[in-house]
Amino acid sequence: MSKITFDHCVIHVGHWARSIAFYRDVLGAEIVPYGKGAMFRFGPAQLNTHGPGQIGTPRADKPVMPGNSDLCFEWRGTIAEAAAHLAHHNVSVELGPVERPGARGQGTSLYFRDPDGSLLEFIVYAA
Repeated sequence: MSKITFDHCVIHVGHWARSIAFYRDVLGAEIVPYGKGAMFRFGPAQLNTHGPGQIGTPRADKPVMPGNSDLCFEWRGTIAEAAAHLAHHNVSVELGPVERPGARGQGTSLYFRDPDGSLLEFIVYAA
């Protein structure tokens, strides 16, 4: 077994309140207030954030800017439920359902965007 597990990555958001509402309401993140903004926690993993008035250090040589991320989240339910959830929150599906490989093997995915334009994915694995 590996001694390494994934802990967090960093995304850049363009507007704190809009991003906090989206990640809380659409993705079900636990909001962890931090500085001028917040971090988004999903169980044992977390999205740290850079945003207006708050850029962490040290940082990558070419930091990701708002809208430049591509993240996948596992949806624990059916792909139809995931689509209905997005529709309920007025989030358009850009692509899907389509078959895609993920961390647990083949799954079925829906692609959509956060308020800054970052590409997000819900993946559903067969039971």
